[in-house]
Amino acid sequence: MAKKTATAKSKAKAKPALRLPKLSSKPWGQDGKALDGVRILDFTHVQSGPTCTQLLAWFGADVIKVERPGGGDITRGQLRDVPGADSLYFTMLNHNKRSITLDSKSKQGMKVLERLVKTCDVLVENFAPGALDRMGLTWEQIHAWNPRMVVASVKGFGPGPYEECKVYENVAQCAGGAASTTGFRDGPPLVTGAQIGDSGTGLHLALGIVCALFQRNRTGRGQRVLAAMQDGVLNLCRVKLRDQQRLAHGPLTEYSQHGENIPFGVAVPRAGNDSGGGQPGWILKCKGWETDPDAYIYFITQAPAWDKICDLIGKPEWKTDPDYAKPAARLPRLRHIFDTIEAWTMTKTKFEVMALCNPLDIPVGPILSMKEIAEEQSLRESGTVVEVDHPTRGKYLSVGNPIKLSDSITEVKRSPLLGEHTDEILSDVLGFTAEEIAEIKASGATGEAQKMAAE
Repeated sequence: MAKKTATAKSKAKAKPALRLPKLSSKPWGQDGKALDGVRILDFTHVQSGPTCTQLLAWFGADVIKVERPGGGDITRGQLRDVPGADSLYFTMLNHNKRSITLDSKSKQGMKVLERLVKTCDVLVENFAPGALDRMGLTWEQIHAWNPRMVVASVKGFGPGPYEECKVYENVAQCAGGAASTTGFRDGPPLVTGAQIGDSGTGLHLALGIVCALFQRNRTGRGQRVLAAMQDGVLNLCRVKLRDQQRLAHGPLTEYSQHGENIPFGVAVPRAGNDSGGGQPGWILKCKGWETDPDAYIYFITQAPAWDKICDLIGKPEWKTDPDYAKPAARLPRLRHIFDTIEAWTMTKTKFEVMALCNPLDIPVGPILSMKEIAEEQSLRESGTVVEVDHPTRGKYLSVGNPIKLSDSITEVKRSPLLGEHTDEILSDVLGFTAEEIAEIKASGATGEAQKMAAE
């Protein structure tokens, strides 16, 4: 990224130093983190559930991931880029966890599972509707084994006509209202690259779990926690539900289509790059846009900064012109205003625009590519992007904990190999004797017998 201005440098020096994330060599449960002492039984797979349990693990919970013998979480092999190694899809969603392989359909497997339920504080799952019950893990059975257990689930839809439907990321974005309001008004609905259905719902579920644990401190009872993907997406689209109700009282004046005299329909339209916060904004070309697909910047014409914007782009006369001086007068002319600003931004790189606008409190944001984000040193220093070393795939970059606690510093540990912690979980966590562990393995409950036969 471009060098910072002197002003930006001085501000950066004034900030307190951040502790860098690191790989921990401490034993499990010895980190003194926010959720130290909480044990999670992780029945999740793919993205929504693992996002939730990884966040809890980052805060110190002991997350025991139960996986199928021989295969494990399906994402271990999906989108694999290094032959014979777990995919980035898996590794980036399963840091700081332990893995045990277990066939829950076997007698010995269910014996282990029962003890896990009795030992853990939270069970998290994102199976298809009814799958947990078919495994014999009904709420009644779990609660009989462990009345303090919190059972947390991600489902596609909440109670209603679609409750039994299977849902993936883009389905959730469509059903939650995001797709219908994303894109340009003369084009089709679009899904966003942000995983607001999967990862977004996982974040919601993590909050629900922590709240349930907090309430358990008072009541002594566990409870069920549900986060539906449709609900999670809608929660992130709340400003669009706001606009739907405003439509009943007139046009949405901050939408550029109002200034272009294009009538509104009965539902909130796709707004292109219009700002959703009431401050007009748009994505504008910057120097180099002809060859660089990310040479753009988001520029907001915030009212308090209007005079400074006019001076900066060489239009000082707009400060007193009745057609431009006031926000209401500018609304019908937004397209012309942004075209004029773009003529100026096209003479600067996106970082030069940032350097000029930030000291003037003009809100702008560069369109950062994933390459630029991966190479941004400040994100490494804050722990937002971390480098992790994996025994079979080597070093890779991952997203670190987005939530920083001053007294619970996240240490990112690599994701577990399939069944890597089976023995220590059976002995250290569940207290099985060596003879019992041998019997469990011989039964095929952990996949050891099949593995030995194959070899």
